[in-house]
Amino acid sequence: MYYIGFDIGSSSIKAALVHAQTGKSIASVNEPEEEMDIISIHKEWAEQNPEFWWQNVCKASKRILKENAISPDQIKGIGISYQMHGLVLLDDKGELIRNSIIWCDSRAVEIGNEAFRQIGENKCMSTLLNSPANFTASKLKWVRDNEPENYNRVHKFLLPGDYIAYKFSGVINTTKSGLSEGILWDFKKDKPANWLLEYYDIDTNQIPELVPTFSFQCALSEKGANESGLKKGVPVLYRAGDQPNNALSLNVFNPGEVAATGGTSGVIYAVTDSLFAKEGVKLNNFAHVNHTTKQPSIGKLLCINGAGIQYRWLKNNLNLETNSYQTMNSHASKVAVGSNNLQLIPFGNGAERMFDNQTIGTHICNLNLNKHTRSHIFRAALEGIAFSFVYGMEVLKKDNTEIKVIRAGNDNLFRSEIFSNTVATLINQEIEIYNTTGAIGAARAAGLSDGTFKDFGTMITKNDHVMTYHPLQNQDDYKEAYKNWKRELNRILKK
Repeated sequence: MYYIGFDIGSSSIKAALVHAQTGKSIASVNEPEEEMDIISIHKEWAEQNPEFWWQNVCKASKRILKENAISPDQIKGIGISYQMHGLVLLDDKGELIRNSIIWCDSRAVEIGNEAFRQIGENKCMSTLLNSPANFTASKLKWVRDNEPENYNRVHKFLLPGDYIAYKFSGVINTTKSGLSEGILWDFKKDKPANWLLEYYDIDTNQIPELVPTFSFQCALSEKGANESGLKKGVPVLYRAGDQPNNALSLNVFNPGEVAATGGTSGVIYAVTDSLFAKEGVKLNNFAHVNHTTKQPSIGKLLCINGAGIQYRWLKNNLNLETNSYQTMNSHASKVAVGSNNLQLIPFGNGAERMFDNQTIGTHICNLNLNKHTRSHIFRAALEGIAFSFVYGMEVLKKDNTEIKVIRAGNDNLFRSEIFSNTVATLINQEIEIYNTTGAIGAARAAGLSDGTFKDFGTMITKNDHVMTYHPLQNQDDYKEAYKNWKRELNRILKK
């Protein structure tokens, strides 16, 4: 028997099978072969057709069963991970009203900022733990103000994962964690933030019914089963946004545990049991997958836009003899810590929230044409990106966050010893590396939900743990390099 997990991304749909006895990953597939289109008819707009997500869920589901000779009868349950903060609108017949306004759409920024000013920082931070900002509630307000003909047809609003569960089952519901990521959850009253919707003049009846993150959320209808190739009656047992789910995939549940991602952008997701939130603009606070009223579990999410994209830009533009990250890392390893006083500020991928949404750009500082080579630039880039992660963790610590251990996937930046050793040494904590994905995590979470996987952490360690980076002894060298980098950053910030 098996569990199947789906990760609903904006570039592709990923599906994974895990064995129901061992939790071992059996297979994974992506659909479609090329990245899904993002519709952007105006600057800073980003939309997708949710029906296209569903079509690719069905393709991935049928394909993974066929390629692994598994019958629908062998699937015990479904887990769903999904791109966060999106808005999906359904009418009273369950039909889509418009394209989804997805996570990277910026049209509602000023709506959220104005709400933060009008409602007041103290109330927002003590109840929502966030500014309304450019999240789902503010996007719904934008539809109300700018597309009244669409808004007047709204029966329920959903998050992307809610829509996929609805397509499987015909049942409309959502989760506490999901509403919190849309900045729609009142943590003080432990209920939906109806008062925010009322402030936006939005009908609170549009909030879907609530179900627990781990539960029998719904079951496959005959229609959902026929389209997906799965069996009627199979339960959807778990649903969460991609960053909380990524943390679950890495066995990050407890205060002091941190899930990190080092791709095009970087993400630091730290778990705390505190409902205190101070940095409402620099980071966000969401109900983690295991959050309850009696035992709060909050995921503090800090995003660094200018991360791996900097290293990729160098690879694509420096005309290497072998166009690979391995070649770059090899060159970088020949240079000592600190890159001979060369600093690279990597924030060239738009506004950075941890700098209060300033657009800083990329800077190469103290370049000496007589002593620096491309090897120094590669090392300075890896160090600069690592320093930005350390800087982000300092922001988290100011927000009452303890960091005991970091766990990350075995991909992208964390494959670099220079990057990982720099972070581990400066924060004086281990970094554990795991082979896993969001789809695998969602599949395992389905097994956790129905009680099959008792010792979840041991199962992940046994199946996925690759290695652990430990803090190095020459910490003073790293501290000196970080101090020099921060000096240049502060000089730029003061401009």
